Amino acid sequence: MSDRDRIEAFLEMMSAERGAAANTLDAYARDLSDASEFCGGQLTTASGQDLAAWQADLSARGMAASTSARKLSAARRFFRFLFEEGDRKDDPTAKIDGPKTTRDVPDVLSREELKRLIDACGEDLRLKCLVELLYGAGLRASELVSLTLGSLPRRKGTRWVTQDIIIRGKGGKERLCPLGGPALLALSEWLAVREGSLPEGSLARGRAEPFLFPSRGKEGHLTRRRLGQLLDDLALAAGINAAKVHPHALRHAYATHLLQGGADLRSVQTLLGHADIATTQIYTHVLTDELAELLETSHPLARR
Repeated sequence: MSDRDRIEAFLEMMSAERGAAANTLDAYARDLSDASEFCGGQLTTASGQDLAAWQADLSARGMAASTSARKLSAARRFFRFLFEEGDRKDDPTAKIDGPKTTRDVPDVLSREELKRLIDACGEDLRLKCLVELLYGAGLRASELVSLTLGSLPRRKGTRWVTQDIIIRGKGGKERLCPLGGPALLALSEWLAVREGSLPEGSLARGRAEPFLFPSRGKEGHLTRRRLGQLLDDLALAAGINAAKVHPHALRHAYATHLLQGGADLRSVQTLLGHADIATTQIYTHVLTDELAELLETSHPLARR
């Protein structure tokens, strides 16, 4: 079989057995195609030396260490698949050391900045609901825009009976995200007028009907790109640097403010849907920096 055939089989397996999201599958396809091209279309029979040369080439192309590490991770999964399928008797990536990566501490929006963003939403109930759910539940952009009405808390009339939304995150894993009062209020206000945002035409309307944030587009819901544009405009209206205001920035703020408020790391990991607690631990660096500054400015000996 050719590289292309084996890569397609691998992607089918990742989708069917591992529940990999479409974005994840696209990334795997790009990374493995890059490796195949470097190996002259002979990736399935590549040696460890071939793959080490590929990694060196990625570095020479100026790719970030995190990008190279992701591509190597895709190759590792691919060769594990070939081994399990009996197409190879070895793993050529086994002795390749991945590039050392460092995690940047996120530039976290302050509580005051979040208040300015929400105030800047004004009478735009959809935008206010989007911001409140990003910050009030720590959702990823893809999780937010694809929310369905069926995943919302249950209501009896205008009263919320439950307060959790069901999120289908990375790898198809589901988690419950509790919503606070402001987020539930914003959700109620948006639902009261949402019907008017449904597109005309039976086909487009039928496609958009299930989603909390319907759209005329082919997916039936608001796109991540449009969400980013809305936040850029909101940042401008709130007088905040637009580079600081993006969907993941509000997720960062959610996690950091929870930890500042006394939440434990494991609980925040669960709320964010992180598979590895090491991903969540980045937020503790922000708190460490704040504590160090507090010590420098407040401890009697620090002022000597």
